[in-house]
Amino acid sequence: MLLVDTFYHKVRKDPIIQHFFNEVTEIDWKAHMPTMYDFWESLLLDNPVYKGNPMTKHIVLDSKSRMEPQHFDRWIELFHETLDDLFTSEKVAMAKSRSSDIRRLMQFKVETSRS
Repeated sequence: MLLVDTFYHKVRKDPIIQHFFNEVTEIDWKAHMPTMYDFWESLLLDNPVYKGNPMTKHIVLDSKSRMEPQHFDRWIELFHETLDDLFTSEKVAMAKSRSSDIRRLMQFKVETSRS
């Protein structure tokens, strides 16, 4: 939870991507965070507790405010920064790799959905 809480605290204040979280969509953070905990637990800890389709949600978000490469770049930069700020174990490299994979897949799916 520390990783997820710290990361989303950063994105909600970031001048490049905060508008997606604060203006484009109205997020009930109290309800949303357990979903984010499940998503990242599934992705990083190989515990398949997440149920949902993040791609569809991001495609809808993109239809409201276009998500450009610099937005994906900033998102992953903040995630990797948060990992480095909080952890020093060998699992950080794996977490960076998996999150980078998600970033690339998300950007691809969002861009492909436009055509």
